[in-house]
Amino acid sequence: MKINYYLKQSLYLVVTIIVGLSIGNAIINIKELTKKSYMEGDYSEFYVGTKSQVILYGTTTCPFCKEARSYLKSKNISFVDYDVDLHEQGRKDFQKLNGEVVPLILIGDRKISGFNSQAIDDALSQLNN
Repeated sequence: MKINYYLKQSLYLVVTIIVGLSIGNAIINIKELTKKSYMEGDYSEFYVGTKSQVILYGTTTCPFCKEARSYLKSKNISFVDYDVDLHEQGRKDFQKLNGEVVPLILIGDRKISGFNSQAIDDALSQLNN
């Protein structure tokens, strides 16, 4: 009888700890969970001298950059591709854009950090309107 009582109490304690940790983690990460997948702004200065309204800043070693390039190519989207490790202007633009991660993709008035196919599709549809 006492064993069942201790098992129940232990189970309640474990469940309470798990729920508490989950809530705490959600509170800590709420900003990350609710942030937009893109930032809007005037990025027209970055398109000067290009024939495209899509620019990808990335590296050759980044798997997400490769995925973003493949995704844009699969949709027949022409884009300017700057390797921030090798291309001086690309590196300067990336820094000016406060780039933190690659790929960083400009599509019209949207800046997308990281590869996000839905954000890319949304930006492309906005660009075509």
